[in-house]
Order: sequence, then structure tokens, then C-alpha cells
Amino acid sequence: MVSKLILFAFLSFLVTTGNSQSGDAAVMQELKKNINAPSSLGWTDSDPCNWKNVQCSKNDKRVTRIQIGRQGLKGSLPPNLNNLTSLQYFEVQLNELTGSLPSLAGLSSLQSLLLNNNNFTSIPPDFFNGMTSLQQVYLDYNPFSSWGIPDSLKSASTLQTFSANSANISGPLPDFLVGDTFLSLVNLHLAFNYLEGPLPSTLSGSPIQTLWLNGQNSNSRLNGSIAVLQNMTQLTEVWLHGNSFSGPLPDFTGLTQLQKLSLRDNSLTGPVPTSLVGLKSLMVVNLTNNMLQGPTPKFSNSVQVDMEEETNSFCLPGPGVECDYRVNILLSVARDLGYPRTFAENWKENDPCIWMGITCNGVNITVINFQRMSLTGTISPNFSEITSLQKLVLANNNLTGTIPDELTNLPNLKELDITNNHIYGRVPSFRSNVFVKTNGNVNIGKDALPTNSPVGKPSGNSPDSSSDGGRGAEGNEEKKSSTGVVVGSVIGGVCALVFAGALVYCFYRTKCKRSGKVQSPNALDLHPLHSGSEDAAKITIAGSSINGGTSETYSHGSSGPSDIHIIEADGKASLVTRLAGTFGYLAPEYAVTGRVTTKIDVFSFGVILMEMITGSKALDETLPDDRQHLVPWFRRVLLDKDNFRKAIDPTLDLHEETLASINTVAELAGHCCAREPYQRPDMGHAVNVLSSLAELWKPTEPTDPDDVYGIDYDMTLPQAVKKWQALEGMSGMDGSTDNTQMSIPTRPSGFADSFTSADGR
Repeated sequence: MVSKLILFAFLSFLVTTGNSQSGDAAVMQELKKNINAPSSLGWTDSDPCNWKNVQCSKNDKRVTRIQIGRQGLKGSLPPNLNNLTSLQYFEVQLNELTGSLPSLAGLSSLQSLLLNNNNFTSIPPDFFNGMTSLQQVYLDYNPFSSWGIPDSLKSASTLQTFSANSANISGPLPDFLVGDTFLSLVNLHLAFNYLEGPLPSTLSGSPIQTLWLNGQNSNSRLNGSIAVLQNMTQLTEVWLHGNSFSGPLPDFTGLTQLQKLSLRDNSLTGPVPTSLVGLKSLMVVNLTNNMLQGPTPKFSNSVQVDMEEETNSFCLPGPGVECDYRVNILLSVARDLGYPRTFAENWKENDPCIWMGITCNGVNITVINFQRMSLTGTISPNFSEITSLQKLVLANNNLTGTIPDELTNLPNLKELDITNNHIYGRVPSFRSNVFVKTNGNVNIGKDALPTNSPVGKPSGNSPDSSSDGGRGAEGNEEKKSSTGVVVGSVIGGVCALVFAGALVYCFYRTKCKRSGKVQSPNALDLHPLHSGSEDAAKITIAGSSINGGTSETYSHGSSGPSDIHIIEADGKASLVTRLAGTFGYLAPEYAVTGRVTTKIDVFSFGVILMEMITGSKALDETLPDDRQHLVPWFRRVLLDKDNFRKAIDPTLDLHEETLASINTVAELAGHCCAREPYQRPDMGHAVNVLSSLAELWKPTEPTDPDDVYGIDYDMTLPQAVKKWQALEGMSGMDGSTDNTQMSIPTRPSGFADSFTSADGR
């Protein structure tokens, strides 16, 4: 009986082995057919185990290796490849294979999978299921349709190398790629894909040695902080260039094996840490095209450095030269704010008195105005090192933490404004003449931030009141300071434009009524200066119609295209217009495509600033070719300080204070007129830059506060205009131009018919 059982088992084994062998042979024959195996492969024998580049196990003759890379193969892979359950190596790299990859789920013995440099078009989600022995995967340079790294990869817990450069992978880096899932992963190569989002925190402590994530092609690309690198102590190569990473560089002290670091073409800020500069293992470092700050680092001569001049925000071009002490203090302040990008973009050169948000009296910093800059982080105690500081404005941001006690040591401080943030804790005891504004911080005065406290942007709609904690001197007078000719000109120009708009509004409203034209009661029409010209256009800002739609009217000149551009409008109104404006002031994208964005106004504003600074026209065909267009010429001369000073309008009275103001406004003008819309600031930023120059200015008190210039502020604008027009008529009747009730004087005799930038000043 026992002998019969043994015989039955032996026969069953032979049958099973024979079936497995014949099953493998069938798969191999189909593979041979699908790839049009060339004669050079020598796949002519009936037994695949005798084929070239194919290996089988000795005992059961199962296929264990298929290594046919770089054979000029074409065709596709058969769908039943996963029947080769003893397969350990499948290598078909550097061929011309096409079509979808078949699922290889269940190949638990597979260790090496090389599919790179082919023309495969897709990869199934269950592709990696059951690959518990997989150690290396190469999927690089295949034109896959967009795909994300599938969850099925979790099965390959023994993975050491995952390489899929230029494989059309999209989405975020999954958390499971590292951490407890892949304890043996040392090479992660995912360059030139469409990945986006931050580096996952699970990278911390991973055994990865080479990390290639450079050159992502997605809209937002990989972004956020690279702080996690400081805990990846096994790294030897880091390629993160060509992304959108931001924030400061991490501490590299623990990365004692790091040899190659490529961070160029990102948005990194803050100083280059000494832990990187002094890293003994470092061989190559690329830092070009970031916004790194502080002194230009001086690496060892043994390090190959890619760090082109003027592609960062270093204080001085020479490596190893220390920055001005004021620069170092302000950078220490920026550290507690995470080295904001807005600072790095505008804080350049070695003189902080020309920086955004900083106002100086001589070389002494007197005002710091960081309001409405979307700042996060905490208030730095290092503000206390700026002993000349009189006014510190941090209102309307997202700051948290407490008010540092060190600020009470500032000897000249008169005002501290932290309105509308998330500051909590007690208010330190400032001197009695320091005005402290804390409104809009719901947890101010509380010992700790409650766990359910809202964290986000403050509402900003609370009244601008203040709390001085018993120490305020509400009537404090500050020293008056000159704001500079250019800032005054900008303010005056804006007022003139507002008033001109009001006159145009009233005039055409009257004209429309006389002509009997019917239009929306909420419509506002702005016509061009020459209504019959080829550039004629009409902008209608219309309110909602009775049926809930938008009431619109428009007109155009008698010649030229009649393109209408519509955008939704600063409520329910719509803007209906065609290409309109004066050449020289038009943003490039608007002049070419007619695309309407908020940044086209920013461009025009920048041109006006340039005109005011230089006294030149936006477009002057009487000048040489390279000077006819103001914007490109201005941007060129702005790069050279000596040439730029010569370009300033000679009618301006240049001295140290006005030159500093002009430099600040000139840099703002250059940013406003950037070629690409996304490179231009918002108008809110322009306001912040200009307001920092005018921060110390205060109007003088009127002698008769009840009757300033005869203006009744309860009247509507049309009523005020009608009153001014009536007063103008009265003055013309008696030949007198001296009327103390008029805020708009009549044109003096000999006044120019045209209005230039010099007239505005």
C-alpha cells in the first residue's frame, strides 16, 4: 500500500513538472512570436531552455531568466507573462517594444525588472502585486500615459532601486515610498516627470543614498520646504534642480557622505549654512537661480561650484565677504519668519535702506513696515538689535507666538503695531510713551494659545483700534520726514487720474442723457481721449439686469477689428471691452493676445513710474532705435548704477534721501514691467513699497477743520463736480480767478496744452 502511494506521488510530480514545463514553453513561444525574435537571438530550438539569453532551473526546467536587452526588438509583450512563476530576471531594456505592459502580478520570485528605454504606453495598477522578492525596477524613458505610482508597489518591500525617470508619472510623491515600507530602498530616481507637491515627511530617516527628483514638468512642480533632507543622513547624491522648492536650506551637519548636491533653478531663500560650505565630503554643488541671501559662500577649491553671479540675492558678489551688520540683523529677523520669498526678491545688495519695508534716517533704520505681507512664523527678538527703530508695523499677517520681552529694550521705539495676527500671551511692559496696537489678536493676554484657536488669515474687517495696556500715549507726535519727490509725484498723479475720471464720468453721463441713449443705471462708461480714432473703445462696467444677467453696452471705432473681451469684475459687475489703450503702456500679453488680467494695470503703472523718474515718454520715435521704447531701455540702464543715475530726470533735486527713494521706486517699476505677468507684483505690493517710503509723513492740521477748501464731504461726487463747475462759471463772469472756495484753479495763461511728467512733478 505504501509503495503504491509513493508511486502515485512520483507520477503526480512528473505530471505537474511536465505541465509547468509545457506552460513555460507556451509562454516563451508566444513571447518569441510577439517580439518578432530575430535570427540573431538563436531562438530556434523547441526547448526554450536552450535559447540564447534564457536560463532555466536545473531540476524542474522552469524559466528563471530572460535577458534580451539591447537586441533591436520590436513588437509587444504577451499578456500571459505572469505564468512564468519561477522567473527571477526579466530584462528587455533598450529595445523598441510598444503597447501596454501586461500585469506581472504574482511573480513572487522576480528580483530584477528592466523595462527602460522602450515605447511602452501604459502600466496596469496591479502590475507589482505579489512581487515580494523584487529588488530593482527600471521603467525610465517610456512614453506611458499619465499614471501615479500604484499601491501595488507596496508588495515589493525588499526593493532597493526604483528608477522611473521621464516616465510621465504624475501626482504627489506617495508616503509609502519610504518609511517602514521600504527599509532597503537606496536609489529613488524620478526625474523629469510630472510630480507635484511637497517632499513627504516619511523620507526622514530613510536609507536612500541617491535621490533624483529634478526637472519636474507639472504646473506647480515639486515645492515646499527641503528641511527633511537634514534627517536623510545616508545621502550621497541629491538632485532637486528645476523645481519650485522654497524656504531656507537645511542643516547639513549629519550628511557626512553627501558628494553631489544640485539645487539650482528653485526658489530657495535665506543664507547658505556653514554646515554645507564646510562639508568635507562635498564634490559638486549647484545653487544658481535661487533667491539665496546673506554673504556669497566660499567653498573649498576641491568643490565644483555652479553659482553664477547675480542669480541669487546675496548682499555682495565676492565670495567670503561679510554683509553689513544691519543686513545680518534683518536676516536674523527673517529667519523667524521662514525667510519669506517677498523679502528675498526685494532685499538685494548690501544697503538695507533701499529694501522693501525699510525706512532709514541716514544709515539708521527708523521704520520697519511689514504689514499685509502674508507673513507666517513668530516675532523675532532680534528686532531689539535695531536700536534706532522708532516704528515697527507687523499688522495684518499670520504671525503667531508671543511678543518678545526684548522689544521693550528698544530705546527709540514709539509704536508697535501687531494688529490682526494670531499673537497670544501677555503684553510686555513697554515704556509709557510706546503706543502698542494689539487689536485683532483674539488670544492676546492669555497665557497660551488654546487648542481650538482658529489658525488662518485674520478677517481684517475689525475696526483699527488699539490697546496700550495702560502704557499708551495716544497723542504721541512723531518727527516729520520728507518722503522724496518721486513718492509725492506718484500720489499727486493718482489723485489727478481719479479727478480726471470723475470729470469724464460726469461729462459723458450728461451727454448720454441729452442724446436719449438708454443704458443700465449702474453702468460706467470710460471713452478714449480721441473718440473717432482707430483705437476707440468703450469700457462698460454694468450691474445686474432685472433678470439676473448682466446689462452690457459697447462700441468701437469705424475701422479695425471689433474684438470684445469680457471679464468678471474688483462683485456682480462685468467688464466689456476691446483692445484699448496707448502703445507704450500696454502689457505685452495684452497687446498681442488681448488677454485681460489684473497684471496689465500693474505693467502700465510701472511705465508711469519710469516716466516720472526719467522725464521721458513711454514711446518717443524721435530718439535712436534703442531708446524709443522706454521700458526695455529703462530695464537695461537699471542694471548699471552709474548709467541709471545719469538717466534720472535732471529736474529732480538729487541728494542722499531722494536718491534712495528713487532707487526703490525704480526697482519697483522694473518688477511691474516684467515681461511675464506672473513675474509682476500685485498692486498691493506696490502700495506696500511706496507706503514704506511715506510712512513718517503726516498731514498738517487745517486751520478751519469744518471748512477745508470749501468741500462738503456729505455731498456725492457729481454734486461736488457741479458745485466746482458753477464756481468756475462765476469766476469767469467777473474776470477773477482768485476764489478761496475753489479746489480746482482755472488754467493759468501760458499753461502748456500738453501735460508731461515734469508738469506732474
